[in-house]
Amino acid sequence: MTKEVCFIRLSPENFMLETTTVWSFPDRGSWATHSGRYRGNWSPYIPRNLILLYTKPGDWILDQFVGSGTTLVEAKLLGRNAIGVDINPQSVQLTKSNLNFTCSTKSIIHVVNGSAMNLEFIEDGRMDFVCTHPPYANIIKYSNGIAEDISLLEVNEFVEKMKVVARESFRVLKREKMCTVMMGDTRRQGKIVPLGFRVMECFIQAGFALKEIIIKEQHNCTSTAYWRNVKKNFLMIAHEYIFVFVK
Repeated sequence: MTKEVCFIRLSPENFMLETTTVWSFPDRGSWATHSGRYRGNWSPYIPRNLILLYTKPGDWILDQFVGSGTTLVEAKLLGRNAIGVDINPQSVQLTKSNLNFTCSTKSIIHVVNGSAMNLEFIEDGRMDFVCTHPPYANIIKYSNGIAEDISLLEVNEFVEKMKVVARESFRVLKREKMCTVMMGDTRRQGKIVPLGFRVMECFIQAGFALKEIIIKEQHNCTSTAYWRNVKKNFLMIAHEYIFVFVK
């Protein structure tokens, strides 16, 4: 059995809960096991804020694109129960490793290798909160050909699969509870592709009502330095959307 690791700092310093619809975190956060080494993962400040805003201790949280486990680490630190799902078994193992620390709260955490489009192991109306950060179509490819890995798909097929993800999210969530999804836009041949709003529509079509649109400022984008030195006729995308839906 692997011995759990005890960390000195298990929470952010001088943390303040967000109160507006514009969020910006220049310091992406490095407490507990959080780091930016997993490409494309979100800042732990985001799930921390969302969990504190929309859940209470003991609630069940779902992240069906668990990645490196940022959401589940925050759930554990904040005394929430959680289920994390990822189609990539390497992400499942990384998440389990990142959950291997000791803290004073008590949580039940499950990590499952599976598809966000098929959550049959979760009963209807079981979850108190969905808090997830899907891939942005094929901007970052997270596997070399795993079936049902939607990070390998072009935009139109990706959106079709997100419709299935949205329906499953609606099914497993309790009534009057929140579903939060972070999504960004992309470009094709210099033209903006409003991927964020297309994904937003997937969740509205699934039956959700839109409660909030939060604009999250991007920092430390790896391509920023390159594009600053390239002649271009478009603006760099420096924002993402956090959509808050209610069932």
